[in-house]
Amino acid sequence: MARMTAAQAAVEILKREGTTHVFGLPGAAINPFYSAMRTNGGLTHVLARHVEGASHMAEGYTRAKAGNIGVCVGTSGPAGTDMITGLYSAAADSIPILCITGQAPVAKLHKEDFQAVDIASIAGPLTKMAMTVLEPAQVPGAFQQAFHLMRSGRPGPVLIDLPIDVQMAEIEFDLETYEPLPAHRPVATRAQIDKAVQLLQAAERPLIVAGGGVINADASESLVEFAQLTGVPVVPTLMGWGSIPDDHPLMAGMVGLQTSHRYGNATLLESDFVLGVGNRWANRHTGGLDTYTRGRTFVHVDIEPTQIGRVFPPDYGIVSDAGPALELFVAAARELKADGALRDRGDWADSCRQRKATMLRRTHFDQVPVKPQRVYEEMNKAFGPDTRYVSTIGLSQIQAAQMLHVYRPRHWINAGQAGPLGWTVPAALGVATADPGATVVALSGDYDFQFMIEELAVGAQFQIPYLHIVVNNAYLGLIRQAQRGFDMDYCVQLSFDNVNAPELGGYGVDHVKVAEGLGCKAVRVLEPDRIAPAIEEAKKLMAEHRVPVVVEVILERVTNVSMGTELDNVAEFEEVATGPHHAPTALRVALG
Repeated sequence: MARMTAAQAAVEILKREGTTHVFGLPGAAINPFYSAMRTNGGLTHVLARHVEGASHMAEGYTRAKAGNIGVCVGTSGPAGTDMITGLYSAAADSIPILCITGQAPVAKLHKEDFQAVDIASIAGPLTKMAMTVLEPAQVPGAFQQAFHLMRSGRPGPVLIDLPIDVQMAEIEFDLETYEPLPAHRPVATRAQIDKAVQLLQAAERPLIVAGGGVINADASESLVEFAQLTGVPVVPTLMGWGSIPDDHPLMAGMVGLQTSHRYGNATLLESDFVLGVGNRWANRHTGGLDTYTRGRTFVHVDIEPTQIGRVFPPDYGIVSDAGPALELFVAAARELKADGALRDRGDWADSCRQRKATMLRRTHFDQVPVKPQRVYEEMNKAFGPDTRYVSTIGLSQIQAAQMLHVYRPRHWINAGQAGPLGWTVPAALGVATADPGATVVALSGDYDFQFMIEELAVGAQFQIPYLHIVVNNAYLGLIRQAQRGFDMDYCVQLSFDNVNAPELGGYGVDHVKVAEGLGCKAVRVLEPDRIAPAIEEAKKLMAEHRVPVVVEVILERVTNVSMGTELDNVAEFEEVATGPHHAPTALRVALG
């Protein structure tokens, strides 16, 4: 067997497990690992500006492609604590990432050594495994188990903490015979699927709710085939958006209190049966459970046993990975169709499409300052179905989900449950690294953009081009809207007179100068008719300079966005579309 340092063994295992890219920052306690990466070769390292940024880059990298597992690396102490937000975001959305931290020597872990923190205990609640490796010979097994756990059951993150002396110690390791451990995923039985199909067959107005588990399982084709065989409309959750194309006749719209469509909510309220696959009944999808569940039968399919019944008890639950479950659903539907036993859902599907064609929010406004709805209308015109959108939280993300169009899985990449501000820039860099030929378009409000704006320099240094739309109202817009219930507008103003940029007229930070100072390109838009030309200019600048390009649109200061407390109590603050000219890029699926 070969003799090598434990750090070298870790690097070789990463490569054997499929790792090609690592996002991180070196430091004294992780330098042996970096030395092994340099000596052994085979891994491309992207130098982040902040370790939290590295963790979000790893998330974006994982989310962009089935089978990817992003890896981020940092030194001891604050590097690990900086990764906690990334671990939380990944755990919340069932995203596997591997965080590797350096650590003080084993003998000094209990002596309050410099930057020695019990990161495994801190990270434990947010990971499938958090382990400080105390014996060099345990390193190969720790990494093998990490990948096994990340791929098994409900996916999620792992943290491995490596004391510096453990990294440097030599061990015997036979790389040639190393094999990844097989992943374990629960699989539905045919009897379970037949039971669920019986319940669906008994319903008059059934729906399928497709969650992020469908995306994680790479099962979108099976989902669409099952919907087409049965004629049952599909409601994707925010994390499942793209599992069925937005222009598909059976795409019934999204449901919820914020990131939803008026027609989606109306259709859910008209339904009498819901088959949830790979979803978690998130509260901003369901709203009040009495309203959501009243008069409906529920079947829930999820990979994690403890998810069944966590939010409300379904009428029938199946523990299964979404992929094999949907394959069995397709097989059962094919057999029923061959026997002529499938119910005709044509009238129900037609009524869903009628709502989709007539219950649209208006997007076309010509005012100056720009109304945000117009931005999403212009984005629909400028970007095609191959575009990968990246966003995280805020009024910008909510309205994007209400008005943009997504046609493919993994083309809406969003930190759904955690929603950490600042996530968008590094996540977009991770997505663009995973799919360098893609058109990657990030979307941020001004506050999200400012949180980790320094990571733009990573895109400039490593030539990772993507386009970032920043909608700037110089406000914490979502919090301002939430404060309406408290009759206040307190500590949410980002506006100020910038002595270096009086042309901003009180909008505060000059994002164009900051972006350019970080090595990127930027364009500012003040009028709605200039949005489309600015996006075209940005595309040319990306192609020419191979750096991130920012398009900042100066918005009206206050826009209240559609949202509410119940599915039947969503406030609409703007007039609805009364004709095609009001929503020219909305997808109206023709009847018949």
